[in-house]
Amino acid sequence: MYKDMPTTQTKTKDTAAAGGSRPRPAAKGMEATVYNREGKEAGTIKLSDALFGLRWNADLVHQVITSMRSNERQPIAHARDRGDVRGGGKKPWRQKGTGRARHGSSRSPIWVGGGVTHGPINEKNFDRKVNKKMKTKALFTLLSAKFRDGELVFVDDLALDTTPKTKLAQDILNNLAKAGFEKINYKRGKRAIVTVPKADLTISKSFRNIESALVADMMNINPLDLVTYKYVVIAKPQESLDIIAKRAK
Repeated sequence: MYKDMPTTQTKTKDTAAAGGSRPRPAAKGMEATVYNREGKEAGTIKLSDALFGLRWNADLVHQVITSMRSNERQPIAHARDRGDVRGGGKKPWRQKGTGRARHGSSRSPIWVGGGVTHGPINEKNFDRKVNKKMKTKALFTLLSAKFRDGELVFVDDLALDTTPKTKLAQDILNNLAKAGFEKINYKRGKRAIVTVPKADLTISKSFRNIESALVADMMNINPLDLVTYKYVVIAKPQESLDIIAKRAK
């Protein structure tokens, strides 16, 4: 599994026998449980093997994630070499007869105030090409891994009021934590990415003040989002899965 991807830790039998609670599985087989806003079971949904039944491919995921992170880099650091430093056009002293070492410019890297040798430049290009098929397969591979690890949460409908309220969004996370996804409501770290079929301003504003959560529409979700956040909350599962299935074509 990709090294930066959060994983779910399961407790041993000895821990459970001592009074510890086991995480509740998100799904069984290729049929997942659907929850409501209160964290109660509201039904089931069948999942496609092509989306949630792929084997883990560490090389593919690593290549795609590394490329995406590289594409996001914005070179800022810039050091001026001897050609960029102002001055130094005149020879400091004549070539011979002074007893000193010969120099042609006072902007040489060995002079104070001179240029920098092999310093960083902001013209460097870090872009890497990622094939569309590779990116799509990496996305489905990570969804399959999330499904197996119990980090995929299906919610029938968030259905928040027209007025955005952070408290309602936090209550949903708290209810899901009680349903078995224990760390989804932690305030620190990247805990949950909430996906919706299409952009919803009310839901986005409601979750905006929760630093550990992010709202994204299903059409734009990418592998980097999945490895950044531990849990993936999919609202309106059937509609969302129809959208993401189109990306496999």
